[in-house]
Amino acid sequence: MKGGNYTSLGTCSGINVSGNVAGTRKMSLGKSIKMYLTIFILTTCIYMALYQYHISREPFAASEVVKPPLYIITPTYRRPEQLAELTRLGYTLKHVVNLLWLVIEDANKTNPLVGHTLDRIGVPYEYMVAPMPEKYKQTKKAKPRGVSNRNRGLEYLREHATEGVLYFADDDNTYDISIFEQMRYISKVAMWPVGLVTKTGVSSPIIQAGKLVGYYDGWIGGRKYPVDMAGFAVSVKFLKERPNAQMPFKPGYEEDGFLRSLAPLDDAEIELLADECRDILTWHTQTKKNAPAQALNRTRYKNTNLEHIDRLLVRP
Repeated sequence: MKGGNYTSLGTCSGINVSGNVAGTRKMSLGKSIKMYLTIFILTTCIYMALYQYHISREPFAASEVVKPPLYIITPTYRRPEQLAELTRLGYTLKHVVNLLWLVIEDANKTNPLVGHTLDRIGVPYEYMVAPMPEKYKQTKKAKPRGVSNRNRGLEYLREHATEGVLYFADDDNTYDISIFEQMRYISKVAMWPVGLVTKTGVSSPIIQAGKLVGYYDGWIGGRKYPVDMAGFAVSVKFLKERPNAQMPFKPGYEEDGFLRSLAPLDDAEIELLADECRDILTWHTQTKKNAPAQALNRTRYKNTNLEHIDRLLVRP
C-alpha cells in the first residue's frame, strides 16, 4: 500500500508541478514581451517628439533655400559642331540650380535637332531665334556674330525677369561650375579672368591692393573694358535700370560696347570674383572646326542605322 500510494502521489504531484511551471513561464514570457513592446513604443515616441522639436528650431538647409536665379544667354548657329557644343555646355549647366538657359539661334526658324537635344539634356530652357541683320551678313569684313542673339536675350529678360543675374555663356567655352555660384549674388557687375585668350593666354582685370587698376589682354584696341565675353556677369535689376543697354554690332568691341552702355558704372562698383581674380574658372577653349559631313549614299545604306544617324548630322 505504501509503495502504491507513494507512486500515485508522486505521479500526481509531478504532473501538477510541470503544468504550473509551464503556465508560469508562458505568463512571464507574455508579460516580458508586453513590457518590452511598451518600452520600445514609448522610446520611439519620445525620440520622434525630440526630433520634430529639433527640426522645428533648425534653419532651412542650404539646398532648401531658394537661390537667386541665373539667366544663361547662349548664342548658337548651325554648324557641324553645334549639337556637340550644346550637349557639353548643357551637362555643365545641369549641375547648377535655379537656372534658365536662353538658347538663341542665328536663324529664321528653330531647328528640331536643337530642340530635341535641349529636351534630352533636361536643363530648363527657352529656345528662340534671332537672325543676324541682312546688312551684316553681306559684309566682306568681320561679322558681328552672336550680337543679335544676345540682344534678343536682353529683351527677354526685360520682359520676363525681375531679379537674378545674366551671363553670356558661349557654347564653345569651358566652365568651372563654382563660377556660377559666385556670380549668383552680385549687386551690379562682376568680372574675373578667362583662360586661353589671345597671345597672353588669359584676359583678366588687374588687381592691386584689392582694387581694379587696369586690364590684361592680348589686344586692348582702345577699349575701356578689354575683357572676354565669358569674363563678366550683370545683375538683372541693374540691367533693367538701364533700358537702353545693349550690345553693338561692332566686331571686336561687343563686350566693351555693352559694358559702356551700362553707364554710369564706377570701377569701384565692379565685383571681383574667382578669388579676387587670382584664379581661372572659365576658358575660351573653342572647338576645332569640322568640315560638313559628306552626303550619305542612301542606295548603298538603305534600311540601315546610318539612315537614322544621318538625320542627326548638322550641315550648314
